[in-house]
Amino acid sequence: MPYAVIDSPVGPLTLVSSFDGELTGLYMDQQRHRPAQGLFGDRDDSLLPQVAVQLEEYFAGRRTRFDLPLKLIGTAFQQEVWTALLDIPYGRTTTYGELAERLGKPRAARAVGLANGRNPIGIVVPCHRVVGSTGSLTGYGGGLDRKQHLLSHERQNTLF
Repeated sequence: MPYAVIDSPVGPLTLVSSFDGELTGLYMDQQRHRPAQGLFGDRDDSLLPQVAVQLEEYFAGRRTRFDLPLKLIGTAFQQEVWTALLDIPYGRTTTYGELAERLGKPRAARAVGLANGRNPIGIVVPCHRVVGSTGSLTGYGGGLDRKQHLLSHERQNTLF
């Protein structure tokens, strides 16, 4: 699938597009579970211009919700978890256990965590908003420093 690379405050972001123009991947450099570069198609930095604009607005503090065509590629359970992530409000966090309960699977916190870690569309599908049961920052595919950056950014730009 074709891809583009854009700069961001958390480093370069690789945007992967379906042939229908849907966002199928948003990966940070050195991200855990990032597909090998050879699996991407041709690079075309003019792809997905609306994604680049909305990410720029997000990092400037002017966007709290993304409005993009997404194609979540994963198992049915992973897709269920990733879709639920979209309902976590900007500037807020939830725990893996709370997310599992919301999905009607209260004993599946660990499975929710594993699915969360495989999220292929970081930032837009806000897996960074999920924390440990004590509120601690737990694993993040892009690294805990980036997770902290994203959460701090959202808190600074939120009026409650």
